[in-house]
Amino acid sequence: MKIYDVIIIGSGLAALTAAKRLSSTKNVIIFTKSGSKDSNSYQAQGGVAAAIAGEDHWEQHFTDTMKAGAYHNIPNHLEQLTKQGAGMIAELMEAGMEFDREKGGNLDLAQEGGHLRRRILHAGGDATGKGLISFMLERLKDRVSIIENEVGADLIMENGRCIGVWTKRKNGEIRQYFAPTTIIATGGCGWVYTYTSNDPTITGDGIAMAYRAGAELTDMEFVQFHPTLLYKGGKTIGLVSEALRGEGAFLQNRIGQRIMEGVHELTDLAPRDIVARTVFKEIQKGREVFLNISHVKNFSRRFPTIHWLCTRHGLHRDGHLLPVTPGAHFLIGGIKANDYGETSVKGLYAVGEAACTGVHGANRIASNSLLEALVFGNQTAERILEDGTQHSFSICTRSDGPSISNILPDKQEIRDKMSEKVGVVRNHQDLRDMKDWLEQFEFLHVNQLSLSEEQMEVRNMLTVSWLITTSAIKREESLGSHFRSDFPFTLKKQGRKEFIRHISEKTMAAI
Repeated sequence: MKIYDVIIIGSGLAALTAAKRLSSTKNVIIFTKSGSKDSNSYQAQGGVAAAIAGEDHWEQHFTDTMKAGAYHNIPNHLEQLTKQGAGMIAELMEAGMEFDREKGGNLDLAQEGGHLRRRILHAGGDATGKGLISFMLERLKDRVSIIENEVGADLIMENGRCIGVWTKRKNGEIRQYFAPTTIIATGGCGWVYTYTSNDPTITGDGIAMAYRAGAELTDMEFVQFHPTLLYKGGKTIGLVSEALRGEGAFLQNRIGQRIMEGVHELTDLAPRDIVARTVFKEIQKGREVFLNISHVKNFSRRFPTIHWLCTRHGLHRDGHLLPVTPGAHFLIGGIKANDYGETSVKGLYAVGEAACTGVHGANRIASNSLLEALVFGNQTAERILEDGTQHSFSICTRSDGPSISNILPDKQEIRDKMSEKVGVVRNHQDLRDMKDWLEQFEFLHVNQLSLSEEQMEVRNMLTVSWLITTSAIKREESLGSHFRSDFPFTLKKQGRKEFIRHISEKTMAAI
Protein backbone atom coordinates (compact mmCIF):
# COMPACT_ATOMS: atom_id res chain seq x y z
CA MET A 1 0.00 0.00 0.00
CA LYS A 2 1.38 3.40 -1.04
CA ILE A 3 0.26 6.32 1.15
CA TYR A 4 0.99 10.00 0.48
CA ASP A 5 -0.20 13.33 1.84
CA VAL A 6 -1.33 14.62 -1.56
CA ILE A 7 -1.93 12.91 -4.91
CA ILE A 8 -1.94 15.12 -8.02
CA ILE A 9 -3.24 13.73 -11.30
CA GLY A 10 -1.82 15.77 -14.18
CA SER A 11 1.42 17.67 -14.82
CA GLY A 12 0.41 21.04 -16.28
CA LEU A 13 1.07 24.45 -14.75
CA ALA A 14 -1.77 24.25 -12.18
CA ALA A 15 -0.50 20.86 -10.97
CA LEU A 16 3.11 22.03 -10.68
CA THR A 17 2.15 25.30 -8.98
CA ALA A 18 0.17 23.45 -6.31
CA ALA A 19 2.93 20.86 -5.93
CA LYS A 20 5.60 23.53 -5.39
CA ARG A 21 3.66 25.16 -2.56
CA LEU A 22 2.69 21.84 -0.96
CA SER A 23 6.09 20.20 -1.17
CA SER A 24 7.52 22.34 1.61
CA THR A 25 5.66 20.26 4.22
CA LYS A 26 3.75 17.52 2.37
CA ASN A 27 4.70 14.24 0.71
CA VAL A 28 3.38 14.83 -2.82
CA ILE A 29 3.16 12.47 -5.79
CA ILE A 30 2.25 13.50 -9.35
CA PHE A 31 0.86 11.10 -11.96
CA THR A 32 0.83 11.77 -15.67
CA LYS A 33 -0.28 9.27 -18.30
CA SER A 34 2.51 10.31 -20.67
CA GLY A 35 5.58 12.49 -20.18
CA SER A 36 5.73 15.32 -17.66
CA LYS A 37 5.86 17.89 -20.49
CA ASP A 38 2.93 16.42 -22.43
CA SER A 39 0.32 19.01 -21.49
CA ASN A 40 -1.57 21.98 -22.87
CA SER A 41 0.39 24.21 -20.51
CA TYR A 42 3.69 23.25 -22.13
CA GLN A 43 2.31 23.95 -25.60
CA ALA A 44 0.79 27.32 -24.67
CA GLN A 45 1.97 29.99 -27.13
CA GLY A 46 -0.05 32.76 -25.54
CA GLY A 47 1.23 34.48 -22.44
CA VAL A 48 0.04 35.37 -18.97
CA ALA A 49 -2.38 38.26 -18.55
CA ALA A 50 -1.81 40.50 -15.54
CA ALA A 51 -2.39 44.18 -14.77
CA ILE A 52 1.23 45.09 -14.03
CA ALA A 53 1.74 48.16 -16.22
CA GLY A 54 1.63 51.51 -14.45
CA GLU A 55 -1.45 52.72 -16.33
CA ASP A 56 -3.26 49.40 -15.94
CA HIS A 57 -5.34 48.19 -12.97
CA TRP A 58 -6.85 44.88 -11.90
CA GLU A 59 -10.34 46.39 -12.21
CA GLN A 60 -9.78 47.01 -15.92
CA HIS A 61 -8.59 43.42 -16.36
CA PHE A 62 -11.70 42.34 -14.42
CA THR A 63 -14.00 44.38 -16.67
CA ASP A 64 -12.44 43.06 -19.89
CA THR A 65 -12.79 39.49 -18.63
CA MET A 66 -16.42 39.96 -17.61
CA LYS A 67 -17.30 41.41 -20.99
CA ALA A 68 -15.54 38.63 -22.92
CA GLY A 69 -17.24 36.04 -20.68
CA ALA A 70 -20.72 37.41 -21.52
CA TYR A 71 -21.14 38.31 -17.82
CA HIS A 72 -21.59 34.65 -16.95
CA ASN A 73 -18.49 34.89 -14.72
CA ILE A 74 -18.55 34.50 -10.93
CA PRO A 75 -17.44 38.03 -9.89
CA ASN A 76 -15.82 37.28 -6.53
CA HIS A 77 -13.74 34.45 -8.00
CA LEU A 78 -12.71 36.67 -10.90
CA GLU A 79 -11.75 39.43 -8.49
CA GLN A 80 -9.40 37.01 -6.74
CA LEU A 81 -7.83 36.10 -10.08
CA THR A 82 -7.28 39.60 -11.42
CA LYS A 83 -6.22 41.09 -8.07
CA GLN A 84 -3.54 38.48 -7.44
CA GLY A 85 -2.13 38.38 -10.96
CA ALA A 86 0.55 41.05 -10.54
CA GLY A 87 1.72 39.54 -7.26
CA MET A 88 2.06 36.06 -8.76
CA ILE A 89 4.10 37.43 -11.67
CA ALA A 90 6.36 39.37 -9.30
CA GLU A 91 6.88 36.25 -7.20
CA LEU A 92 7.83 34.19 -10.27
CA MET A 93 10.31 36.80 -11.51
CA GLU A 94 11.86 37.07 -8.05
CA ALA A 95 12.37 33.29 -8.12
CA GLY A 96 14.15 33.58 -11.47
CA MET A 97 11.50 33.22 -14.17
CA GLU A 98 12.42 35.37 -17.16
CA PHE A 99 9.77 37.04 -19.31
CA ASP A 100 10.47 38.85 -22.58
CA ARG A 101 11.71 42.43 -22.29
CA GLU A 102 12.19 45.37 -24.63
CA LYS A 103 15.68 46.66 -25.46
CA GLY A 104 15.43 49.18 -22.64
CA GLY A 105 14.75 46.47 -20.07
CA ASN A 106 11.02 47.02 -19.58
CA LEU A 107 8.69 44.05 -19.84
CA ASP A 108 7.52 43.58 -23.43
CA LEU A 109 3.76 43.56 -22.89
CA ALA A 110 1.45 42.48 -25.70
CA GLN A 111 -2.25 42.92 -26.45
CA GLU A 112 -4.50 39.98 -27.30
CA GLY A 113 -8.16 39.34 -28.04
CA GLY A 114 -10.66 40.96 -25.67
CA HIS A 115 -8.08 43.01 -23.76
CA LEU A 116 -8.25 46.78 -24.10
CA ARG A 117 -4.67 47.20 -22.83
CA ARG A 118 -1.27 45.65 -23.41
CA ARG A 119 -1.01 43.37 -20.37
CA ILE A 120 0.20 40.02 -21.74
CA LEU A 121 3.63 38.75 -20.68
CA HIS A 122 5.42 36.26 -22.93
CA ALA A 123 8.51 34.10 -22.58
CA GLY A 124 10.56 32.99 -25.57
CA GLY A 125 8.26 34.90 -27.90
CA ASP A 126 5.50 32.35 -28.43
CA ALA A 127 6.80 29.67 -26.04
CA THR A 128 5.47 30.97 -22.71
CA GLY A 129 4.05 27.62 -21.63
CA LYS A 130 7.30 25.82 -22.38
CA GLY A 131 9.21 28.41 -20.37
CA LEU A 132 6.92 28.23 -17.35
CA ILE A 133 6.72 24.43 -17.25
CA SER A 134 10.48 24.03 -17.62
CA PHE A 135 11.02 26.58 -14.86
CA MET A 136 8.55 24.88 -12.50
CA LEU A 137 9.91 21.38 -13.15
CA GLU A 138 13.38 22.61 -12.28
CA ARG A 139 12.09 24.07 -9.02
CA LEU A 140 10.39 20.77 -8.16
CA LYS A 141 13.42 18.61 -8.84
CA ASP A 142 13.97 16.19 -5.93
CA ARG A 143 11.02 17.72 -4.04
CA VAL A 144 8.13 15.60 -5.36
CA SER A 145 7.73 12.20 -7.01
CA ILE A 146 6.64 12.49 -10.66
CA ILE A 147 5.40 9.21 -12.11
CA GLU A 148 5.24 9.20 -15.91
CA ASN A 149 3.37 6.78 -18.20
CA GLU A 150 0.92 5.72 -15.49
CA VAL A 151 -2.70 6.57 -16.18
CA GLY A 152 -5.26 7.44 -13.52
CA ALA A 153 -8.11 4.97 -14.00
CA ASP A 154 -10.61 5.83 -11.27
CA LEU A 155 -10.80 7.54 -7.91
CA ILE A 156 -10.95 5.40 -4.78
CA MET A 157 -14.03 6.32 -2.78
CA GLU A 158 -14.98 5.45 0.81
CA ASN A 159 -18.25 6.66 2.36
CA GLY A 160 -18.51 9.52 -0.11
CA ARG A 161 -14.90 10.66 0.37
CA CYS A 162 -12.07 10.43 -2.13
CA ILE A 163 -9.15 8.60 -0.52
CA GLY A 164 -6.91 7.97 -3.51
CA VAL A 165 -6.65 6.71 -7.05
CA TRP A 166 -6.46 3.50 -9.03
CA THR A 167 -3.80 3.63 -11.75
CA LYS A 168 -2.74 1.43 -14.61
CA ARG A 169 0.77 1.00 -16.01
CA LYS A 170 1.59 0.56 -19.69
CA ASN A 171 2.19 -3.15 -19.00
CA GLY A 172 -1.33 -3.53 -17.61
CA GLU A 173 -0.29 -3.57 -13.94
CA ILE A 174 -2.97 -2.09 -11.66
CA ARG A 175 -1.89 -0.05 -8.65
CA GLN A 176 -3.64 1.86 -5.88
CA TYR A 177 -2.35 4.95 -4.10
CA PHE A 178 -3.90 6.53 -1.01
CA ALA A 179 -3.96 10.08 0.34
CA PRO A 180 -6.36 12.23 2.37
CA THR A 181 -6.18 14.76 -0.48
CA THR A 182 -6.36 14.23 -4.25
CA ILE A 183 -6.08 17.01 -6.83
CA ILE A 184 -7.34 16.59 -10.40
CA ALA A 185 -5.34 18.76 -12.80
CA THR A 186 -5.69 16.79 -16.03
CA GLY A 187 -6.74 19.64 -18.33
CA GLY A 188 -9.77 19.72 -20.60
CA CYS A 189 -10.94 17.48 -23.43
CA GLY A 190 -9.90 19.05 -26.74
CA TRP A 191 -9.28 15.67 -28.34
CA VAL A 192 -12.97 14.87 -28.50
CA TYR A 193 -12.91 17.19 -31.56
CA THR A 194 -11.23 16.63 -34.94
CA TYR A 195 -9.55 20.03 -35.04
CA THR A 196 -7.89 21.04 -31.78
CA SER A 197 -4.90 22.90 -30.40
CA ASN A 198 -4.65 20.44 -27.51
CA ASP A 199 -1.97 17.89 -26.72
CA PRO A 200 -3.08 14.36 -27.81
CA THR A 201 -3.22 13.29 -24.14
CA ILE A 202 -6.12 15.66 -23.41
CA THR A 203 -9.13 13.32 -23.61
CA GLY A 204 -11.18 14.43 -20.59
CA ASP A 205 -9.89 11.73 -18.23
CA GLY A 206 -9.95 13.64 -14.95
CA ILE A 207 -13.35 15.18 -15.61
CA ALA A 208 -14.87 11.76 -16.39
CA MET A 209 -13.24 10.25 -13.30
CA ALA A 210 -14.65 12.98 -11.07
CA TYR A 211 -18.12 12.58 -12.59
CA ARG A 212 -18.10 8.82 -11.95
CA ALA A 213 -17.00 9.50 -8.36
CA GLY A 214 -20.02 11.75 -7.75
CA ALA A 215 -18.48 15.21 -8.13
CA GLU A 216 -20.65 18.01 -9.49
CA LEU A 217 -19.79 19.36 -12.93
CA THR A 218 -21.00 22.59 -14.50
CA ASP A 219 -20.89 24.71 -17.68
CA MET A 220 -19.96 21.72 -19.84
CA GLU A 221 -21.69 23.28 -22.87
CA PHE A 222 -19.07 26.03 -23.03
CA VAL A 223 -16.23 24.84 -25.28
CA GLN A 224 -14.01 27.58 -26.64
CA PHE A 225 -12.89 27.25 -30.25
CA HIS A 226 -9.71 29.09 -31.14
CA PRO A 227 -10.21 30.90 -34.46
CA THR A 228 -6.71 30.43 -35.88
CA LEU A 229 -5.30 26.92 -36.08
CA LEU A 230 -2.85 26.36 -38.94
CA TYR A 231 -4.54 24.27 -41.60
CA LYS A 232 -3.16 22.20 -44.44
CA GLY A 233 -4.42 19.18 -46.37
CA GLY A 234 -7.55 18.78 -44.26
CA LYS A 235 -5.59 18.70 -41.01
CA THR A 236 -4.61 21.20 -38.34
CA ILE A 237 -0.90 21.30 -37.60
CA GLY A 238 -0.56 23.83 -34.81
CA LEU A 239 -1.90 26.96 -33.18
CA VAL A 240 -1.35 30.53 -34.34
CA SER A 241 -1.36 32.72 -31.25
CA GLU A 242 -3.64 35.74 -31.33
CA ALA A 243 -0.63 37.72 -30.18
CA LEU A 244 0.05 37.92 -33.92
CA ARG A 245 -3.19 39.84 -34.35
CA GLY A 246 -2.13 42.02 -31.46
CA GLU A 247 0.95 42.93 -33.51
CA GLY A 248 -0.97 43.81 -36.67
CA ALA A 249 -1.96 40.53 -38.38
CA PHE A 250 -5.51 40.34 -39.71
CA LEU A 251 -7.95 37.79 -41.10
CA GLN A 252 -8.95 37.81 -44.75
CA ASN A 253 -10.53 35.53 -47.31
CA ARG A 254 -8.99 34.40 -50.59
CA ILE A 255 -10.08 37.53 -52.47
CA GLY A 256 -8.51 39.81 -49.87
CA GLN A 257 -11.59 40.93 -47.92
CA ARG A 258 -10.92 41.57 -44.20
CA ILE A 259 -13.60 39.38 -42.66
CA MET A 260 -13.68 41.00 -39.18
CA GLU A 261 -14.36 44.54 -40.35
CA GLY A 262 -17.84 45.64 -39.26
CA VAL A 263 -18.30 42.54 -37.08
CA HIS A 264 -17.01 43.91 -33.76
CA GLU A 265 -15.55 47.14 -32.44
CA LEU A 266 -12.22 45.41 -31.76
CA THR A 267 -12.18 43.88 -35.29
CA ASP A 268 -9.47 41.18 -35.35
CA LEU A 269 -8.96 41.43 -31.57
CA ALA A 270 -12.59 40.66 -30.76
CA PRO A 271 -13.25 37.88 -28.22
CA ARG A 272 -12.47 34.40 -29.49
CA ASP A 273 -16.07 33.18 -29.80
CA ILE A 274 -16.95 36.02 -32.17
CA VAL A 275 -13.83 35.59 -34.30
CA ALA A 276 -14.21 31.79 -34.42
CA ARG A 277 -17.84 32.02 -35.61
CA THR A 278 -16.91 34.58 -38.26
CA VAL A 279 -14.12 32.34 -39.60
CA PHE A 280 -16.42 29.29 -39.44
CA LYS A 281 -19.19 31.02 -41.40
CA GLU A 282 -16.71 32.17 -44.06
CA ILE A 283 -15.44 28.61 -44.48
CA GLN A 284 -19.02 27.31 -44.63
CA LYS A 285 -19.51 29.57 -47.63
CA GLY A 286 -16.67 27.77 -49.36
CA ARG A 287 -14.12 30.55 -48.84
CA GLU A 288 -10.68 29.81 -47.42
CA VAL A 289 -9.55 32.05 -44.57
CA PHE A 290 -6.01 33.31 -44.11
CA LEU A 291 -4.14 35.22 -41.45
CA ASN A 292 -2.25 38.03 -43.16
CA ILE A 293 1.02 38.60 -41.28
CA SER A 294 2.53 41.17 -43.65
CA HIS A 295 2.30 43.92 -41.00
CA VAL A 296 3.97 41.90 -38.23
CA LYS A 297 7.50 43.14 -37.62
CA ASN A 298 10.28 40.63 -36.95
CA PHE A 299 7.89 37.69 -37.35
CA SER A 300 10.55 34.95 -37.23
CA ARG A 301 12.22 36.40 -34.13
CA ARG A 302 9.12 37.29 -32.14
CA PHE A 303 7.18 34.15 -33.02
CA PRO A 304 9.79 31.42 -33.47
CA THR A 305 7.45 28.48 -32.81
CA ILE A 306 4.87 29.63 -35.37
CA HIS A 307 7.61 30.49 -37.86
CA TRP A 308 9.09 27.00 -37.47
CA LEU A 309 5.67 25.39 -38.02
CA CYS A 310 5.08 27.46 -41.14
CA THR A 311 8.53 26.73 -42.56
CA ARG A 312 8.29 23.03 -41.80
CA HIS A 313 4.95 22.72 -43.61
CA GLY A 314 5.61 25.20 -46.39
CA LEU A 315 2.80 27.53 -45.33
CA HIS A 316 4.24 30.91 -46.29
CA ARG A 317 1.66 31.35 -49.03
CA ASP A 318 2.61 34.40 -51.09
CA GLY A 319 5.08 35.12 -48.32
CA HIS A 320 2.55 36.32 -45.75
CA LEU A 321 -0.78 34.41 -45.86
CA LEU A 322 -1.29 31.56 -43.38
CA PRO A 323 -4.33 29.25 -43.91
CA VAL A 324 -6.35 28.91 -40.70
CA THR A 325 -9.49 27.24 -39.34
CA PRO A 326 -11.22 27.17 -35.91
CA GLY A 327 -10.51 24.30 -33.53
CA ALA A 328 -11.36 23.19 -29.99
CA HIS A 329 -9.06 25.02 -27.62
CA PHE A 330 -10.35 25.28 -24.04
CA LEU A 331 -13.09 23.65 -21.97
CA ILE A 332 -14.56 26.46 -19.92
CA GLY A 333 -16.75 24.08 -17.92
CA GLY A 334 -15.55 21.18 -15.82
CA ILE A 335 -15.49 20.00 -12.22
CA LYS A 336 -17.35 22.58 -10.15
CA ALA A 337 -14.82 24.13 -7.75
CA ASN A 338 -14.52 27.24 -5.64
CA ASP A 339 -11.55 29.61 -5.75
CA TYR A 340 -9.68 27.26 -3.39
CA GLY A 341 -10.13 24.22 -5.63
CA GLU A 342 -12.65 22.53 -3.34
CA THR A 343 -15.21 20.31 -5.09
CA SER A 344 -18.48 18.76 -3.89
CA VAL A 345 -16.58 15.57 -2.93
CA LYS A 346 -14.64 15.53 0.33
CA GLY A 347 -10.94 15.05 -0.16
CA LEU A 348 -11.11 15.96 -3.86
CA TYR A 349 -9.80 19.21 -5.35
CA ALA A 350 -9.67 20.41 -8.95
CA VAL A 351 -7.48 23.09 -10.57
CA GLY A 352 -6.68 24.40 -14.02
CA GLU A 353 -8.76 23.59 -17.07
CA ALA A 354 -10.26 20.48 -15.44
CA ALA A 355 -11.96 22.78 -12.91
CA CYS A 356 -14.78 25.24 -13.45
CA THR A 357 -14.34 28.11 -11.00
CA GLY A 358 -16.52 30.48 -13.01
CA VAL A 359 -13.74 32.98 -13.70
CA HIS A 360 -14.00 32.61 -17.49
CA GLY A 361 -17.77 33.03 -17.75
CA ALA A 362 -19.10 31.72 -21.05
CA ASN A 363 -15.96 32.48 -23.07
CA ARG A 364 -12.36 32.67 -21.86
CA ILE A 365 -10.45 35.83 -22.63
CA ALA A 366 -6.93 35.36 -24.01
CA SER A 367 -4.07 34.44 -21.65
CA ASN A 368 -6.16 34.06 -18.51
CA SER A 369 -5.68 30.27 -18.42
CA LEU A 370 -2.03 30.32 -17.34
CA LEU A 371 -2.92 33.02 -14.81
CA GLU A 372 -5.73 30.82 -13.45
CA ALA A 373 -3.28 27.93 -13.11
CA LEU A 374 -0.87 30.08 -11.12
CA VAL A 375 -3.35 31.86 -8.84
CA PHE A 376 -5.73 29.00 -8.07
CA GLY A 377 -2.99 26.38 -8.04
CA ASN A 378 -1.41 28.41 -5.25
CA GLN A 379 -4.69 29.05 -3.43
CA THR A 380 -5.63 25.37 -3.59
CA ALA A 381 -2.32 24.47 -2.01
CA GLU A 382 -2.85 27.06 0.73
CA ARG A 383 -6.26 25.61 1.59
CA ILE A 384 -4.85 22.06 1.74
CA LEU A 385 -2.05 23.22 4.03
CA GLU A 386 -4.65 24.74 6.34
CA ASP A 387 -6.62 21.48 6.44
CA GLY A 388 -5.26 19.06 9.02
CA THR A 389 -7.47 16.14 7.96
CA GLN A 390 -6.05 12.71 8.77
CA HIS A 391 -7.32 9.41 7.42
CA SER A 392 -6.62 5.73 7.90
CA PHE A 393 -6.57 3.47 4.85
CA SER A 394 -7.20 -0.17 4.07
CA ILE A 395 -6.65 -2.13 0.86
CA CYS A 396 -9.64 -1.76 -1.44
CA THR A 397 -11.02 -4.18 -3.95
CA ARG A 398 -12.79 -3.08 -7.10
CA SER A 399 -15.81 -5.05 -8.25
CA ASP A 400 -18.42 -2.46 -9.20
CA GLY A 401 -19.59 -2.41 -12.80
CA PRO A 402 -19.54 -5.03 -15.52
CA SER A 403 -17.03 -5.28 -18.32
CA ILE A 404 -18.00 -3.62 -21.59
CA SER A 405 -20.21 -5.95 -23.57
CA ASN A 406 -20.62 -3.98 -26.79
CA ILE A 407 -18.10 -2.62 -29.26
CA LEU A 408 -16.79 0.86 -28.59
CA PRO A 409 -16.28 3.39 -31.40
CA ASP A 410 -12.77 4.47 -32.29
CA LYS A 411 -11.49 7.87 -31.25
CA GLN A 412 -11.64 9.39 -34.72
CA GLU A 413 -15.31 8.53 -35.09
CA ILE A 414 -16.11 10.33 -31.83
CA ARG A 415 -14.03 13.35 -32.87
CA ASP A 416 -15.58 13.63 -36.31
CA LYS A 417 -19.14 13.38 -34.99
CA MET A 418 -18.54 15.90 -32.20
CA SER A 419 -17.08 18.36 -34.70
CA GLU A 420 -20.04 17.90 -37.04
CA LYS A 421 -22.83 17.97 -34.45
CA VAL A 422 -21.53 19.88 -31.40
CA GLY A 423 -19.06 22.33 -32.88
CA VAL A 424 -18.79 26.08 -33.34
CA VAL A 425 -22.46 26.44 -34.33
CA ARG A 426 -25.09 24.07 -32.91
CA ASN A 427 -28.78 23.28 -33.28
CA HIS A 428 -31.34 21.04 -31.60
CA GLN A 429 -31.50 18.34 -34.26
CA ASP A 430 -27.73 17.87 -34.45
CA LEU A 431 -27.47 17.78 -30.67
CA ARG A 432 -30.25 15.17 -30.38
CA ASP A 433 -28.63 13.08 -33.11
CA MET A 434 -25.32 13.18 -31.24
CA LYS A 435 -26.98 12.28 -27.95
CA ASP A 436 -28.72 9.28 -29.53
CA TRP A 437 -25.50 8.10 -31.12
CA LEU A 438 -23.55 8.34 -27.85
CA GLU A 439 -26.19 6.53 -25.82
CA GLN A 440 -25.91 3.35 -27.85
CA PHE A 441 -22.59 2.70 -26.09
CA GLU A 442 -21.93 1.59 -22.51
CA PHE A 443 -19.61 4.08 -20.83
CA LEU A 444 -20.83 5.00 -17.35
CA HIS A 445 -21.36 1.90 -15.23
CA VAL A 446 -18.42 -0.18 -16.40
CA ASN A 447 -15.41 -1.59 -14.55
CA GLN A 448 -12.71 0.81 -15.71
CA LEU A 449 -9.90 -1.46 -14.54
CA SER A 450 -11.02 -4.20 -16.92
CA LEU A 451 -10.26 -1.96 -19.91
CA SER A 452 -7.11 -1.32 -21.90
CA GLU A 453 -5.64 2.19 -21.79
CA GLU A 454 -7.10 2.85 -25.25
CA GLN A 455 -10.55 1.70 -24.11
CA MET A 456 -10.30 3.85 -20.96
CA GLU A 457 -9.59 6.93 -23.08
CA VAL A 458 -12.49 6.12 -25.41
CA ARG A 459 -14.80 5.67 -22.43
CA ASN A 460 -13.71 9.01 -21.00
CA MET A 461 -14.17 10.68 -24.38
CA LEU A 462 -17.68 9.25 -24.66
CA THR A 463 -18.50 10.48 -21.15
CA VAL A 464 -17.36 14.08 -21.65
CA SER A 465 -18.86 14.18 -25.16
CA TRP A 466 -22.20 13.15 -23.70
CA LEU A 467 -21.91 15.76 -20.94
CA ILE A 468 -21.10 18.52 -23.44
CA THR A 469 -23.89 17.45 -25.79
CA THR A 470 -26.64 17.10 -23.20
CA SER A 471 -25.64 20.35 -21.48
CA ALA A 472 -25.81 22.09 -24.87
CA ILE A 473 -29.33 20.71 -25.34
CA LYS A 474 -30.36 22.19 -21.99
CA ARG A 475 -29.12 25.72 -22.77
CA GLU A 476 -31.67 27.03 -25.25
CA GLU A 477 -29.94 30.33 -25.96
CA SER A 478 -26.66 31.57 -27.38
CA LEU A 479 -24.17 32.71 -24.78
CA GLY A 480 -20.44 33.23 -25.27
CA SER A 481 -18.79 30.17 -26.78
CA HIS A 482 -22.12 28.28 -26.89
CA PHE A 483 -23.92 29.34 -30.07
CA ARG A 484 -27.18 27.78 -31.25
CA SER A 485 -28.50 28.74 -34.67
CA ASP A 486 -32.03 27.83 -33.52
CA PHE A 487 -31.70 30.11 -30.44
CA PRO A 488 -29.37 32.88 -31.70
CA PHE A 489 -30.19 35.36 -28.95
CA THR A 490 -29.16 35.54 -25.29
CA LEU A 491 -31.99 35.25 -22.80
CA LYS A 492 -32.57 38.15 -20.45
CA LYS A 493 -31.90 37.00 -16.92
CA GLN A 494 -30.54 38.09 -13.60
CA GLY A 495 -27.40 36.40 -12.36
CA ARG A 496 -25.63 33.28 -13.51
CA LYS A 497 -27.75 30.37 -14.73
CA GLU A 498 -25.79 27.13 -14.68
CA PHE A 499 -26.60 23.48 -15.24
CA ILE A 500 -25.15 21.24 -12.54
CA ARG A 501 -24.36 17.72 -13.70
CA HIS A 502 -24.17 14.81 -11.27
CA ILE A 503 -24.07 11.06 -11.82
CA SER A 504 -27.26 10.69 -9.79
CA GLU A 505 -29.20 11.99 -12.83
CA LYS A 506 -31.83 9.28 -13.19
CA THR A 507 -31.31 8.24 -16.80
CA MET A 508 -29.51 9.53 -19.84
CA ALA A 509 -32.76 9.39 -21.79
CA ALA A 510 -34.39 11.85 -19.36
CA ILE A 511 -32.08 14.67 -20.43
